Amino acid sequence: MATAQAASSPTPTPTSGPVSGSSRRGPVSALRGRPALAKLLLLAVIAAVAVPVVHARWGGGMWPQALTVDLSAPLGDVTEWIVANRDSHPLFLYFFGHISNAVVISVRAVYLLLLALGWAGVTALAAVVAWRVAGVRLALTAAVSFLVCGLLGMWVPTMQTLALMVVAVLASVVLGLLLGLAAGLSDRTFRVLRPVLDTMQVLPAFAYLLPVVLVFGIGVPGAVLATVVYAAPPMARLTALGLRGADRGVMEAVASLGATGGQRLLTARLPLARKELLLGLNQTIMMALSMAVIASVIGAGGLGDRVYQALSSVDVGAALAAGIPIVLLAVVLDRTTEAAGRRIGSAPAGPAALRGGRGWALAAVIAATAATAGRLADGRVWPESVTVAIAQPVNTAKDWMVDHLYTGVPVVGGTADWAAHFTDGILNPLRDGLQGLPWWSVLLIVAALAWTIGTWRTAATAVLAMAAIGVLGVWEPSMDTLSQVIAAVAVTLVLGFAIAVAAARSERLERLLRPVLDVFQTMPQFVYLIPVVALFGVGRAPAAAAAVVYALPAVVRITTQGLRGVDPAAMECARSLGATSGQQLRQVQLPLARPALLLAVNQGVVLVLAVVIIGGLVGSGALGYQVVLGLGQGDLATGLVAGAAIVCLGLMLDRVTQPTNRRQRQES
Repeated sequence: MATAQAASSPTPTPTSGPVSGSSRRGPVSALRGRPALAKLLLLAVIAAVAVPVVHARWGGGMWPQALTVDLSAPLGDVTEWIVANRDSHPLFLYFFGHISNAVVISVRAVYLLLLALGWAGVTALAAVVAWRVAGVRLALTAAVSFLVCGLLGMWVPTMQTLALMVVAVLASVVLGLLLGLAAGLSDRTFRVLRPVLDTMQVLPAFAYLLPVVLVFGIGVPGAVLATVVYAAPPMARLTALGLRGADRGVMEAVASLGATGGQRLLTARLPLARKELLLGLNQTIMMALSMAVIASVIGAGGLGDRVYQALSSVDVGAALAAGIPIVLLAVVLDRTTEAAGRRIGSAPAGPAALRGGRGWALAAVIAATAATAGRLADGRVWPESVTVAIAQPVNTAKDWMVDHLYTGVPVVGGTADWAAHFTDGILNPLRDGLQGLPWWSVLLIVAALAWTIGTWRTAATAVLAMAAIGVLGVWEPSMDTLSQVIAAVAVTLVLGFAIAVAAARSERLERLLRPVLDVFQTMPQFVYLIPVVALFGVGRAPAAAAAVVYALPAVVRITTQGLRGVDPAAMECARSLGATSGQQLRQVQLPLARPALLLAVNQGVVLVLAVVIIGGLVGSGALGYQVVLGLGQGDLATGLVAGAAIVCLGLMLDRVTQPTNRRQRQES
């Protein structure tokens, strides 16, 4: 018995070579299994060496003045040269001048065509196109939407916005198709264009206004060209995606038949990519509408100008009267192009195609008849006698809300109290904390976040973007803007994830949320400022509230799809093991839906930044205010520097919230 016990008990022996080697390789193996920890340890070693040297040389606190570059003088010189030579230099006379004239002529021609059709013709045309594409329900929606625009007294501004939209969308589609074709057919061009399109996708809309104002001045040409630059990237990206994703078997079969490159493109690649092309058209239209409204700041006119003027005077009623047609126009355009994209895969052929042609002929006859009848009845524009003035009732309701909700709610406090508490309790401490951090610690935090989820190139890009903000001399307002973004993103993610979890578990709730999210997702950014001004007044809290409402639909949609897309076998296995609903969520759904959750975070950050910048119109201050100041007072140096800082901030936020896939990690 003793012998057995002695045999079974561990006997201390000298440490052998293999055991010693295994113990030495333990930490290395652990780090290899946890690359994020290895990156953080390496970054900590680098920081331990570099920080004392950097701190001794330039100190802590705000970005050191010695590392800033004053661009106001050279930018002022450039501005003065452009203003002085805009009417005489050949570059402006024979290049930019011709572009400007072509834009003005095109917009005016489309506007006159819409007026020639009359309100009855335009309404009938929108209805019959929606009918042929998506059915009777959308046709009724389109007709009612245009009629409401007239009833609100906004027919002429709506036609102005629509004319600008038509020209901008056509130019954006052509430019996007050309870039997409180049990127889809050439790997080298794709590698060159991809980072450019990625950067353009994260830029807030305001950043596009500054260069065009510098070259084209205030007016329709600058507004149209800013819209084109803003709306073309999605068309280019989706065109390239569709061309590069064409079925290889089909392409090999076409090539084996002796088709030339042009024939393969026209007969195979483009038809196979038609769904992506229509999706790109849909995204281009929505972004063009959003930008066309924002471009009212630089003289685009139309509905956006009415909203901008109303917000400037805090006339909520007038802003809402112009905001409703914007929303209706966005819904009609979005639904029509989305329906076309869904039906493009089932294009009729043979007798069905003939019937479809007859249907379009009937639609053209109906639209022409309505336009002729309207012109005979002198219906070129909507009659002023048939309008409903809602500005005064809305302002009366707003005054009641100010009296009863703004400050008069007992116990819980009014919306003004909520805004004040949010500003004093969250925004101010967060801003003071970021501005009080040593500048090098902010760079380290950015490097750690970007390198943990990406590659060293991702981290380098994010750090360089953040350093460029300091070099531009706008570190303090950038930290203010960053604090607003962080606070709004936190609220957006808490609300978005909670709503998405509930929607993923309840199909009824998801069906109820779907139309609400559809409407909110199609509304231009400008429109969100209207209700928050009524409820919260002006300041940083209203801008954050508008950003939350704008970004929430995208976060809810992406998260819900990610949770619902979890492998059913994994969920069934967890249920068979007796996991509770909460355990299934925490241990199965959330880990497996991690890519969707990270994408939701990334999209939430980008969308929040876009509205926080626009919040400069309602008192958010920081970089948004500097852009508005530069545009409003002609101080383009201030505006351009702030715009460049916005670009860098958006690029940094995108990099620290956009994970790099495994293949990219290996290539790095």
